[in-house]
Amino acid sequence: MENKKYISVLSYLGILFIVPLILEPNDEFVKFHVKQGIMLFAFFMLVFIVGGIIPIIGWFIIWPIGILIWILFVIIGISNTLSGKMEELPIIGKYANKLNI
Repeated sequence: MENKKYISVLSYLGILFIVPLILEPNDEFVKFHVKQGIMLFAFFMLVFIVGGIIPIIGWFIIWPIGILIWILFVIIGISNTLSGKMEELPIIGKYANKLNI
């Protein structure tokens, strides 16, 4: 279980969510955190794209607030993983159940 915790941490580090999915494709704990990581990656991309499209407001409001929220979610996700918990991330985590992995 300890090894799976450390592998699952990669789920919250951007595109690296692919690594645990390849290494442990059948483990429910790993798949749960991979799904959460995919939602977190999608959130980051949304903040990046929307913040870049909208001049001024995007650069000085959407990006900074979005990045702070993203960092908070990364910390929560990694903390849950290392604690052995399968808890959803706030706000975006509930959408991970719709992913068919």
